[in-house]
Amino acid sequence: MNVTLKILRYNPEKDEKGHYETYSVEAEPTDRLLDLLEEIKGHQDGTLTFRRSCAHGVCGSDAMRINGSNKLACQVLIKNVGAKITIEPLLGLKVVKDLIVDMEPFFDNYKKVLPHLINESALPADGKERIQSQKERARFDDTTKCIMCAACTTSCPSFWGNDDFLGPAALVSAHRFVFDSRDEGASERLEVLSETFGVARCHTAFNCTSACPRDIKITQAIGELKMAMVTGKLD
Repeated sequence: MNVTLKILRYNPEKDEKGHYETYSVEAEPTDRLLDLLEEIKGHQDGTLTFRRSCAHGVCGSDAMRINGSNKLACQVLIKNVGAKITIEPLLGLKVVKDLIVDMEPFFDNYKKVLPHLINESALPADGKERIQSQKERARFDDTTKCIMCAACTTSCPSFWGNDDFLGPAALVSAHRFVFDSRDEGASERLEVLSETFGVARCHTAFNCTSACPRDIKITQAIGELKMAMVTGKLD
């Protein structure tokens, strides 16, 4: 099948603003969108710029807007998006070039929630790992799946309005550690989440949940954080 890709291009060295360019590519219905972008870059226009790495939906580097929705290019099959495809960079972050956005503000917000295990207690007497029950591990299992692609955060109207808002991805990371029975930093994280641009800025639009390529129940996780802040309970 012949596929037409309309791509929003921007080169800071010569463009004042973005503009669309159109490319035509022969493809199989089972080809991935990333395959077509590689075909264009390799055989039609070497200046086309985008991020990619593992190409298997694990690294999250090729997140972009595809026909108006945030997705990973390596996960999108042509048969599921049709023969006319519009591709744009993620919203809410500064465009560096073409489909590449500046991820620094995103990762700055991520760091604010202390995304690492905090435990100052001594290890068990046998010197081995801190043991969890299956139930304790299951409590935060869903939010361990985040690949930091920013698809959720850049689909959030609250983040579009003010990038000081921590955003869904940072809140997902906070959830992962707040509800980890081995962690002792919940109070510190909840203090961060209680600030002006913390969890209260989430208005439950559900855009983040729809955009997540790992099907994380993001809005539910954020709701659990809100409940923990109100009740002080982590069970």
